[in-house]
This record gives sequence, C-alpha cells and structure tokens, in this order.
Amino acid sequence: MRRKQCQITKGEMIEEILGRARIGRLATIGEDGFPYITPVNFVWWNDSIYFHCAREGEKIDNITRNNRVCFEIDIPLSYLGVGYDENRPTCHVHQFYHCVIIRGRAQFIDDIEEKVASLNALVSVHENGGPFTPLREDTREVGLCTVVAVRVDSLSAKSDLGQKMKKELRLQAASYLRKRGLAGDIEAARLMGENDG
Repeated sequence: MRRKQCQITKGEMIEEILGRARIGRLATIGEDGFPYITPVNFVWWNDSIYFHCAREGEKIDNITRNNRVCFEIDIPLSYLGVGYDENRPTCHVHQFYHCVIIRGRAQFIDDIEEKVASLNALVSVHENGGPFTPLREDTREVGLCTVVAVRVDSLSAKSDLGQKMKKELRLQAASYLRKRGLAGDIEAARLMGENDG
C-alpha cells in the first residue's frame, strides 16, 4: 500500500467495515482477458465473502475458467467540497472513506448446509438482524441460486481520514464536518479528531 498512513491493521476495524458494507464489487477475468466487475450483495461470514447469484452468466463462466478474483467494498463517509474553503484550489476537494480489498479464490458452494447457513447469514445482515423466516434445505429458492464464497488469500484495508493533512488543518476540517452534519460527517469528524498522526 502506497499510503501507509492510511492503512488499517486492526482486525476489529476491518471486521467492522466488512460487517457494515452491503454491496461489494467482484472482479473476475473475462474470456477476452479484460477484468469484469460486478456489484453484488454479500455477507462477510466465517472469514469469507459469500454472495448468491443466478446459476448461469458471465461471472459464473469467468469463475469456472479462472477462480482468482478480487473483491472490493467501500464505505463513503464525507465529502469536503469546494464550499469548504473557496480559496483552496478546486483539485483539493476530498472524499473521506473506508475500504477493503480482498484477493482470493472463488468457490462454488455445493455443501447444502454451508449454502443454507450462508444464505441465512446474508438475509440476516441485510435485515439488520430483524426477524425473518429462515431458509431451509428444501426451500425452493435455495435450489435455484448459486452461492459463491471468496476465500481470502490476501486482504488490505484503509481509511482515508485526512492523514496527509497537517494536524491543525485536519482538525479544522473535522470541526467543519461536525457543524455541517450531513450523513457520514459526524463519523468522519470523530475519526479525524482521534487521528493524531
């Protein structure tokens, strides 16, 4: 990772980011040699990414041909736009965020117990733990979908929270975000204030 100051090394922070995100982007290699990126609903469960999809399609073909994949999730926090400081150059606008990138191997889940359990984990996280009728082995939809797990070979994570800024400017930006109070501003401001690097 080029910007080491942005790297996340604490496992619990990585787990929190993976647990909060609901959409990830799966990159496979197409038959033509080009990357093919697909957004998917997913769950981070048992140290793997799980998602479900149709039984046929381009990503299934790509995985069958070459199971090496990359999976990316991000959580945009707050955007510091041109209105923050009209004297700053326009190119100094900035997006604060968390992200995780996983390189791994995609595996089709044939074991019915793992398939059902991962689908229930997926529904549970998307329902925010609320009540739902659990899927069972004989649930019709279980047989109609494919479940894929991405087994992790390597994982990197980072949070861009203004670590490149001088401390005074970072705290000034955090104060601005607290006052503005848009979605993501308060979290970004809190984390920027805690970062004393």
